[in-house]
Amino acid sequence: MTGFDDPQFYGDRWASVYDDRFGALDPAPSVDFLHGLADGGRVLELGIGTGRVAVPLAQRGVTVEGIDASAAMVDQLRAKRGGDTIPVTIGDMADVPVSGPFRLVYVVFNTLFGLLSQDRQVECFRNVARVLEPGGAFVIHCFVPDQSRFDRRQRVEALAVAEDSVIFELGRHDPVQQRVTVQVVTIDADGVRLRPVALRYSWPSELDLMASLAGLRLAARYSGWDRQPFSSASGGHVSVYQRAPADAGSQWPE
Repeated sequence: MTGFDDPQFYGDRWASVYDDRFGALDPAPSVDFLHGLADGGRVLELGIGTGRVAVPLAQRGVTVEGIDASAAMVDQLRAKRGGDTIPVTIGDMADVPVSGPFRLVYVVFNTLFGLLSQDRQVECFRNVARVLEPGGAFVIHCFVPDQSRFDRRQRVEALAVAEDSVIFELGRHDPVQQRVTVQVVTIDADGVRLRPVALRYSWPSELDLMASLAGLRLAARYSGWDRQPFSSASGGHVSVYQRAPADAGSQWPE
């Protein structure tokens, strides 16, 4: 595989600047939320990247493991204090190439949408269900699609403008494939640098169907890590899916 279809493509191109771009995002709300669900069990992060969430979660005493397709991203994780103690498998997160069981599996910051087809997202759910222990949870954090952000299926945004540099974002939207392709372009004294991103978004109801096909059910959905109610006005969601407890038989508990 080449280009966007290569699972390691994004990470290899963003690894060196990822923490500069997103490191200021406070992981504490997500760490608090996930710590509560871990309940002393094994935890797996899909697309662990530079460990922005996994490292502070491990520092809270949680046994965290990770999967990432990009060795360059994992190198950034390894360079952090405590990052070298977190086991990471290099591979496609859709395959979930690890052995369970896990009490909690999570994927944050829209990373699930880095799987660029519906089939691969469905496979991810199925493989997560395979490694979850009975009663275990799968947590997804992602945006709610907003097609109004695009004019004639495209979008241009100036992210930063200075005396000697500019950073802007160019995006194209394919509503049939539910796919957004972006280039973040930096122009400065060092020249022109391109940081590509491709996403295949899913609607919340579509994610619920994927979960159902995998034998999971929606246990809770919030507008964010603070557990505020999810509504039609929410721009994102944190969804908690659960595998049936061992003693539930064919019925879900109320």
